[in-house]
Amino acid sequence: MTDRAMTSEPAAGPAVSVVGPGDGETIVLGTTRMRVLEDGSRTGHRLAVAESVLAPRTQGPPQHRHAQHDEGFYVLSGTVRFTVGDTEHDVTAGTFVMVPPGAPHTFANLTDRPAVMLSTFTPDLYLQYFRDLQGAFADGRPMTRGTGIEAMSRYATEPATDLA
Repeated sequence: MTDRAMTSEPAAGPAVSVVGPGDGETIVLGTTRMRVLEDGSRTGHRLAVAESVLAPRTQGPPQHRHAQHDEGFYVLSGTVRFTVGDTEHDVTAGTFVMVPPGAPHTFANLTDRPAVMLSTFTPDLYLQYFRDLQGAFADGRPMTRGTGIEAMSRYATEPATDLA
């Protein structure tokens, strides 16, 4: 065993991030609670990760497309309906959904039980969209389709109007 291994001094290099069960920034958007596990600040903005809890009967955003980031969803519990264009997928725990730039999509929890997802944003730019929406709620503005679409537009995202 080396002297370094016997001490508690960390080796030189990038800092490792550990986010415990009660840690992370919380963003509340109506019936959805998001816990930010990585906001991109420790990944050079290459990746953001969040855990989202969708309350029963939670409708998601309007179907939309991202121009500059991939979005991944891993369902941890419950059932989430993903709508991709005209196709609906009711996915359960253990299912991963990867949405590349340009693909129209939305999601919802149509059941009577909460659903939990782990979401990834590559790069991290879309995480700020959720912060903006929370800010709108905090300012007392009603959450309307227009409010969400206006916030989306700031992050290279647009509604899939051809599917509305």
